[in-house]
Amino acid sequence: MPVSRTTARRGLALVAALPLLAVALTSCGYGSEADKSDSAAVPAAKGKALSADTVKIGYFPNLTHATALVGIQEGLFQKELGGTKVAPSTFNAGPSEIEALNARSIDIGFIGPSPAINGYTQTGGKSLRIIGGSASGGVKLVVNPAKIKTLDDVKGKKIATPQLGNTQDVAFLNWISEKGWKVDAQSGKGDVSVVRTDNKITPDAYKSGSVDGAWVPEPTASKLVAEGAKVLLDESDLWPDKKFVITNIIVSQTFLSEHPDVVEAVLRGSVKTNEWINANEEKAKASANQALKTLSGKALPPEVLDPAWQSIQITNDPLAATLQAEADHAVKAGLLKKPDLNGIYDLGPLNKVLKAAGQPEVADAGLGVK
Repeated sequence: MPVSRTTARRGLALVAALPLLAVALTSCGYGSEADKSDSAAVPAAKGKALSADTVKIGYFPNLTHATALVGIQEGLFQKELGGTKVAPSTFNAGPSEIEALNARSIDIGFIGPSPAINGYTQTGGKSLRIIGGSASGGVKLVVNPAKIKTLDDVKGKKIATPQLGNTQDVAFLNWISEKGWKVDAQSGKGDVSVVRTDNKITPDAYKSGSVDGAWVPEPTASKLVAEGAKVLLDESDLWPDKKFVITNIIVSQTFLSEHPDVVEAVLRGSVKTNEWINANEEKAKASANQALKTLSGKALPPEVLDPAWQSIQITNDPLAATLQAEADHAVKAGLLKKPDLNGIYDLGPLNKVLKAAGQPEVADAGLGVK
């Protein structure tokens, strides 16, 4: 089944041409609660510093950013950087991370596809490049089993999404469209009531009966299941090979140009972190949860952590073809003017690292820098 005909696409938040929806990008934190910027640099490892004394890395305190959580927690990035220090910063939302990248407050970031595309298109393709993948999956439609027993039962019900125009919102709108149902994208009114609800309060909305279900990322989905909800659909099942991008690695084009050796070292750290995560599931899960506790003051309980972790795939592949599909579905929903994504990827450094590690190279779906 071709990507363009798969159902829900984690659509994009809007570009400047649609200012009424610009607020949609403020929620890419997937339920995170912390927002700690400019945190202290991790002590540098022994060795000579690279071309930059410090590299500032941004990410969210979420399981979908497990590569960053574990890589920093276990010192795997720092090991590759030698005498160049890692200065981590965490963010609640994509726009603030993009702003930090543009202001050079961070150099490299782990981020979802919506803010990456928005950041790229808003600056005419001059602000950033996507240089690698990090995670796939981790998005589910969970429902009240007393009210919704089949996918057709979703019609006429109230279903939460994180925000107007965010990636899960557009995915749900696209799925509704492919079911043949009609919903006004702006108001959320129609054959299904799409209720835009912050992930942090969606569990309470579910418990109160304000919504009958939600199309949400982890760990919100598993938090709802812990409250009695049922997983009706895993978005991964709608994609070829059950894979779609949820977290990318981006870099400031300026930093990439000035410090390619540092970028390559970070990518080596990412590849080695991903390899360690996939080879040591329980240790990696515990490491990520410890990082979450350190950052937010609260670890996830096992009934939330375990199923959430299982639904996320850690990968080096940015899954570029799915990024284009997500953009197409946002355009189809009327939430995005057709963007020019040519040049958004520069996978040369990553493929160099992968080749050296004896791993298969990854493709940019024709959207790479020329």
